Amino acid sequence: MAARWIGESAVPVWSMPGSELLRRALARAGVADAAPWGGDAPAGPSLLLRADQVYDASLVKGLAGRPGTLLLRPEDGLPVGAHLPDGERAAPVAAALAASRPAADPAFAGLVAARPTDLVDLYNKALRKRGNPYLLRLDAGTRRAVEWEMFGGSYKGVTDVITKHVWPRPAFHVVRACAALGITPNMVTFASLILVFVALWLFAIGSWWPGLLAAWVMTFLDTVDGKLARVTLTATPMGNVFDHAIDLIHPPFWWLAWIYGLSAAGMPLERPVAIGVIVFGGYVAQRLQEGLFLGLYKMEIHVWRRFDSFFRLWIARRNPNLLILSAFTLIGRPDLGMLALAVWTVFGCLEQVVVTVQAGLARRRAPLRSWLEG
Repeated sequence: MAARWIGESAVPVWSMPGSELLRRALARAGVADAAPWGGDAPAGPSLLLRADQVYDASLVKGLAGRPGTLLLRPEDGLPVGAHLPDGERAAPVAAALAASRPAADPAFAGLVAARPTDLVDLYNKALRKRGNPYLLRLDAGTRRAVEWEMFGGSYKGVTDVITKHVWPRPAFHVVRACAALGITPNMVTFASLILVFVALWLFAIGSWWPGLLAAWVMTFLDTVDGKLARVTLTATPMGNVFDHAIDLIHPPFWWLAWIYGLSAAGMPLERPVAIGVIVFGGYVAQRLQEGLFLGLYKMEIHVWRRFDSFFRLWIARRNPNLLILSAFTLIGRPDLGMLALAVWTVFGCLEQVVVTVQAGLARRRAPLRSWLEG
């Protein structure tokens, strides 16, 4: 299959031409032969797409899998793309798309009109959310709104309260700056890795506020790298493994360093080993429970019911735990903060055990289905 884009956007998106973003989306859809339309119709199946639009990558993939389809913009029904079974009609269809002719134009005869929601599953399992694929007109007046829509589309729907409600606005501006400066997602991830060790060392010597600052900046960069990769379509398998490995491994070591730092700061816990076992073992147990639920029921534990998604906002994972430690450090009791973190970890483990048992009982009556599937 070949693809040809028609025209070009008047303004860039994420500091790149709209055609470049489209080329990347086509590559992700398995279409390697992508070039600007020059009147040379491809011999076989082909995609024709206007380059003054911004397409959700999943939408491009959906159109690539639907021969004989005319893609309509949702707000006005204007044709902006087509999947032609062969190249014989490419020239008249390209001319009609370039001229913004309506779907009833004779050039589009025989093509089945479809809107974005007809081509893509509205439930995105990877991002744990339900939402419409975007198809947005790109010009000087819409650029900011387009980038914000794309940024929102890159966000996970089920996550912790800080990532969901605090980081989006500042992260949007940092992602824009990174794109403009040519900073890659892996560069951001590497910076966050450095801060993992900085925070670990500062916690271990009982330097609470500098350590918390390093930790919070690290969590912010952890939001930035993923969003930068998704909106610019630069995510790589290696980058994904690198990012998720850091996320998975470092949190319990932070908590152990905090316990060690309490002794260094003259505020030792009465039973530091027991607390260490609870916070470290509880973290591991939670992740194993999540893996067990996924293996048993083929869905993530936090997307089954609406309550499970709400609980994910606060569950004893990195960012909510940092909130606990920050709050108790603010009142001068980092030791009580660690005890509270240990209690919350135990509660989180027990809650996930209950959810897993409930899911097993519910599956006896009917197949399990995420509330996000509608």
